[in-house]
Amino acid sequence: MLFNPSRDEARRFFIQAWQKHQANAPLADIEKIIAGILLHHPEYQPILSEEYLDKDWPPEYGETNPFLHISMHLAIEEQISIDQPAGVKALYQQLCERLSLEHTALHAMMDGLGEMMWQAQRNNTPPDPEVYLEILRFKVGQLK
Repeated sequence: MLFNPSRDEARRFFIQAWQKHQANAPLADIEKIIAGILLHHPEYQPILSEEYLDKDWPPEYGETNPFLHISMHLAIEEQISIDQPAGVKALYQQLCERLSLEHTALHAMMDGLGEMMWQAQRNNTPPDPEVYLEILRFKVGQLK
């Protein structure tokens, strides 16, 4: 069975993981990953409370949705750990070498993931992993 939380459930999970981290409570593996992501994003830590469950961050106002950003980090971490789509782990390693910082490489991957999702929405099609991989290959200089 797939885990498909609602927006509020996902947000609550991030909030609870961060609260557990702050309290030095034992964390499940996924909560450790979330805490690690949040340690790289201190600007998001203040919004990890119930008062932000219903807040929207419209892109047309130039705002970044912190919960979406955390979710994308989490998705990419999983992709790298299982090398899906096939080849993404090697591309991540190449981006790390090219960009010198792992977190910067993750953000470059996030651009590709976002573009793939945007194209799928625009075209009303399933996400195409080849679009994502092509963007990552371009970022590491594999495409001319």
